[in-house]
Amino acid sequence: MYESSDLRKGLKIEIDGDPYVVVQFEFVKPGKGQALYKCRLKNMVSGSQFDKTYRSGEKFKEANLEEVEMEYLYFDGHAYCFMNLSNYEQDFLNEEQVGEVKALLKENTVCSVLMFEKKALGISLPNFVELTITEAEPWAKGDTAAGSTKPATLETGHVLQVPPFVNQGEKIRIDTRTGQYVERVK
Repeated sequence: MYESSDLRKGLKIEIDGDPYVVVQFEFVKPGKGQALYKCRLKNMVSGSQFDKTYRSGEKFKEANLEEVEMEYLYFDGHAYCFMNLSNYEQDFLNEEQVGEVKALLKENTVCSVLMFEKKALGISLPNFVELTITEAEPWAKGDTAAGSTKPATLETGHVLQVPPFVNQGEKIRIDTRTGQYVERVK
């Protein structure tokens, strides 16, 4: 159980049977009277957001969330198939649940899937992934490498900016938190 004094950005609580995350938080202490906690809450299932004010001393139930290690297997055209590494059961997630990380999602990648009451809410990739460049313009001698980039298409179909010396067929490391090129992989 949480109390209103425990509220902070990123805290996950359960309200009326649904998990919510605190997106914004503000503590207000008026001249007289009780302290107030103003929050913007986001429903982790539907994505809807709303503002709510709590008084000091109010209690909240902790959201029963669990992170499960799962391996991405394939995309069947409608859903993404993930296999639970502890019991080998397969779960299917839709594009909304996978979100923006699908651009860097490659078969056999081990991901962390956020679950609420046996229902997947979303996934997070490891901090770094290694992908092969399938299409990139060749580097012309004399081009300067300082501050210039060129577009490159990855094996997942995602296009990102890379330094001009990186060529087609090379494997590169990408930071999944920023979506940017980090380095070439030998």
